[in-house]
Amino acid sequence: VQLQASGGGLVQAGGSLRLSCAASGRTFSTYGMAWFRQAPGKEREFVAQIDSTGGRTYYKDSVKGRFTISRDNAKNTMYLQMNSLKPEDTAVYYCAGSLRCAYYCNPSREEYIYWGQGTLVTVSS
Repeated sequence: VQLQASGGGLVQAGGSLRLSCAASGRTFSTYGMAWFRQAPGKEREFVAQIDSTGGRTYYKDSVKGRFTISRDNAKNTMYLQMNSLKPEDTAVYYCAGSLRCAYYCNPSREEYIYWGQGTLVTVSS
């Protein structure tokens, strides 16, 4: 599976962005997917995950109520709708996928096998 993240950009605090992650291959619908992010000088951290059907989602506490993860298996695409953005959301956002996360897995980068190249989100104050 190859993943391609897009949709990043520069936005003012309080604004919104929608990230997309396009996947190649015919097995996308069997993979659990997630978004991670990495701010300058910091470790890559979990943001949100979604199971293979889109029926279950999990979020990092600091983004609950502001971010929504979703997927469209017919389009082989996952999304991250980000609202009420804050300067501390500034980071490179990565999408990731793994067959072993089809139902759920720990919110850890070690659980995910496939990674996109990242898309930069910059939130100005």
